Parts: sequence; structure tokens; C-alpha cells
Amino acid sequence: MVRPRLHRRVCHHPFHTFFKPAGIKSDELEQIILTIDELEAVRLKDLQGFEQEKAAGEMNISQPTFHRLLSSARKKIAEALINGKALKIEGGDFNLNKKCVCKRHQRGKR
Repeated sequence: MVRPRLHRRVCHHPFHTFFKPAGIKSDELEQIILTIDELEAVRLKDLQGFEQEKAAGEMNISQPTFHRLLSSARKKIAEALINGKALKIEGGDFNLNKKCVCKRHQRGKR
């Protein structure tokens, strides 16, 4: 019997959920789905600079699960960039956490 998947804790819901190469119509592109929990893993590790153990704790998952999420997300992002595919952000097993410890990524701020 398979253990039920736990919802990952996500601090940031993306403002923009679709990215595509310039000059190509959306309906002509193959889409790759990046889940919101995969995006959160990239945000915590690559944007916020958290160590994997701390980032996993923020998401309420194990470090090996975090590593798998991060690897999957990076592979999808690379596939979209290298092969000119659209990247759509949606779905995943997550709960939006309104009490985040990490810095929130705010629109328009760097």
C-alpha cells in the first residue's frame, strides 16, 4: 500500500504562471508543467539561497524529497529554455502557508 503524499508547505504563490519564447504563438508550442511546489523548491534554494535541509524544513518535507523536487524543477526549466518550450506553472501537492519564516518574494522588488 502506497503512503499518502503529504502536502508541501508553500510560502509564495506565483504572480505569473506562463512563460514562452518570444515570437512563437502559444498554440504552436509544447508546454511543460512546473508544479507550484517545484517552483517553491527553486525559489527557496536558488533565489533565497537556503541550504537544502533548511529549505526542506520550510516546506515541511524531508531533505531527499526536497532534492527530488528541486531536480525535477531544474530539469523542466532547462528543457523549456534549451528546447524553446512554454513553461506553465500550476498544480502540485501544496498548502499555502500565510506564516512564512522566509523572506517573501514581492512583485516589483529585487
